[in-house]
Amino acid sequence: MSDKNGNRFAEESLNNNYIEDNKQLTELGKLSELRSLLLGIEEPQLNRFYEKLDNPQVDAEDISGMLPEAIVLRTMKDEQLSEAMVPTVEQAIQSSVKKDINILSQAIFPIIAPATRKAIASALDEMLQSFNYALEHSLSPQSLKWRIEAKQTGKSFAEVVLLRTLVYRVEQVFLIDKQSGLMLQHVVAPKIEAQDPSLVSAMLTAIQDFVKDSFNVRKHEGLHTLEFGELTIWIEQGPSSVLAGIIRGNAPEDLRLVFQDAIEKIHLLLGREFKNFSGDTEQFAASKPYLETCLESHYKNQNKTRYIYAWASVGVLAIALGTWGFFEYRENKRWNNYVQKLQAQPGIVVTKTGKRNGNYFVAGMRDPLAIEPKSLIKQAKLNPKKLDFQWQPFLSLERKFVIKRAKKILQNPKTVTFKLDDSGVLKAMGSATREWILSAREKKPSLSLLGITRYQDKSLKDLDIDQLNTYKKEIEEILVLFEQGRTKLLTGEIEKLSTLSSKLQNLIDAGNSLEKDVSVEISGHTDTEGDFEANIKLSQKRARSILNYLTSQGIDKNKLTIKALGDQNILRPESTPEDKKVNRRVSFKVIIDDVAK
Repeated sequence: MSDKNGNRFAEESLNNNYIEDNKQLTELGKLSELRSLLLGIEEPQLNRFYEKLDNPQVDAEDISGMLPEAIVLRTMKDEQLSEAMVPTVEQAIQSSVKKDINILSQAIFPIIAPATRKAIASALDEMLQSFNYALEHSLSPQSLKWRIEAKQTGKSFAEVVLLRTLVYRVEQVFLIDKQSGLMLQHVVAPKIEAQDPSLVSAMLTAIQDFVKDSFNVRKHEGLHTLEFGELTIWIEQGPSSVLAGIIRGNAPEDLRLVFQDAIEKIHLLLGREFKNFSGDTEQFAASKPYLETCLESHYKNQNKTRYIYAWASVGVLAIALGTWGFFEYRENKRWNNYVQKLQAQPGIVVTKTGKRNGNYFVAGMRDPLAIEPKSLIKQAKLNPKKLDFQWQPFLSLERKFVIKRAKKILQNPKTVTFKLDDSGVLKAMGSATREWILSAREKKPSLSLLGITRYQDKSLKDLDIDQLNTYKKEIEEILVLFEQGRTKLLTGEIEKLSTLSSKLQNLIDAGNSLEKDVSVEISGHTDTEGDFEANIKLSQKRARSILNYLTSQGIDKNKLTIKALGDQNILRPESTPEDKKVNRRVSFKVIIDDVAK
C-alpha cells in the first residue's frame, strides 16, 4: 500500500514538474511570439536584428536591406501589419490626389475600363431579358390586370410580368459553418435585393438550435425546409457546413439534387479548410461557382397561340403605323412643296403656315393681279377641302404688275410696249397714233400712284408723222415728163397728175392734224438744148401748168409755189435721147414746218 502511495506521489511530483516546465516554456514561447508579432520576423532573424540594433555602426542601408523581408514575412502571418498601414496609405493617397489627380486616374484606368464594360453588358442583358418578357405579355388580356398591379405596387410592368410568369427562382444561396454558425459564402440572383447575409445566417442557425433544444431530435438531424408566404428555404446538411437556398415559387424536388451535388463538391474541394476553420472566411471563396449553380429559375412556357397572336398584333400595328407614317410623310412633303411654290409667286407674301383642326392653313398678303393660290393645289396633289386661306389685299411693286396696271390706265394699242427700269422710269416703245401719244401724256399723274417716277415716249414712233413723211417721200419721187421744147405732157403722164393730186391732199390733211405747216415747191426743168433764157421761161411755163392743174383739183393754192430752173439742175448727163427726155421734167419738194403758236 505504501509502495503504491509512494509511486503515486512520485508520479504527481513528476507531473507537477512537467507542468511547471511547460508553463515556463509556454511563457518563453509567448515572449518569442510577442517579439515576432511586433517586428514581423522569426527568432533567428530577430536575433540578427537585435545585433544590428546594438551595433552603433548600423546605418540606413543595412536597415533597408532587412526591412522588405521583414514586411513580407509579417504580412504572411496575419493582417495586423496591413491594418496598421491603412491610415498611412489613405493619407498618402489623399496627398497624391491633392497634388495631381491625373496620376491616380491613370493608375486605375486599366481596372475601371474593363469593369465598366462588364457592368454595362450585364445591365443590357438584364434589360433585354425583361423587355422580352414584357413584350410577350404586353398584348395579352392578362396584361391589363398586371398593369394595374404595377401601378398599385409601384413596380415596373416588366417586373410584375416576371413575377407572375415565374414558376420558381432561387434568389439567394448561403454556405454556413455548422459549428460556429458563421456565413462562409453568399450568392444572390441578378436584380434581387438582399438583406445582411450575416443576419440571415445567424437566424437560420438560431432556428436550428432552437428546434434541437426544444424537441427530441437526433444529433445529426436538422431542418430541411422553411416556408414563409411565397418564399421557401431549402437546407441541405453537409459534414461541416449547411447549404441554404431561398426560393420564390414552387421548386421541383429535382432541385434538391442540385443543392446536394453542390454541398458535396464543396466539401470535397475544401475539406481541409473546413477542418482547420478558425474564422477566416476568405478561404471559402472557391465555393462560389458551386453556389451559383444553385441559382436556378424557371418561367411559364408561353402559349404558342398567344405568342403568335402577340407578334401578329405587333406586326399589324407596325404595318398600320408604317402605312400611316408613309402617307403622313408624303402629305407633309407635298404641303411643303406647295408652300415653297406659293412663296415664289410674284404678288404673294406668305406670313404664316401651319395645321389647325386637321386642316392646313396659309395666311399672308396677296396682290389682286397675282395668281390664284387655289389653282396650284391640283398641281401639288393636295385636297382643296383641307386647305384654308387668309389673305390681306395689297399692291405689289413687282414689275409685271406695275406694267400691267399702267397698260390698263393708258389703254395702249398692240403696237406699243412698255419697259420699267430699276429707277421706276416707264418707257414706251413701238408706234402709235398722234392722238394716243397725246392722250398717254395727259395720264402721267395717274402713273405715279403705281410707283412710276417718270414716263418716257422718246423711243415711240408717231404713226401720223411717219405717214406724213411717207406722203412726202412718195410725192418727191414723182416726175412729170414733157415733150421737147413744149409744155405738153408725154403720153401717159396725165395719170401721174391724178395720183399726185390725191397724195398732196393727204399730205396737207396730215400736216394740219399734226399742227404742221406743209408746203410744196413745184420745180420746172429743161434739157440742155437752147439758150439759158429760153430754157428758164420754158421751165417756168411747165411748172405753172402743173400748178394750175393741182389748183383745179382743189389743192390749196397757198400750199403751192413754183420755181424755174431751166437746165441748171439736170437729172442725168445727156449722152442718150433717153437722158434728155428725163431732164425735161417737173419735180416736187415737200417742206414741213411746225406751226408757230
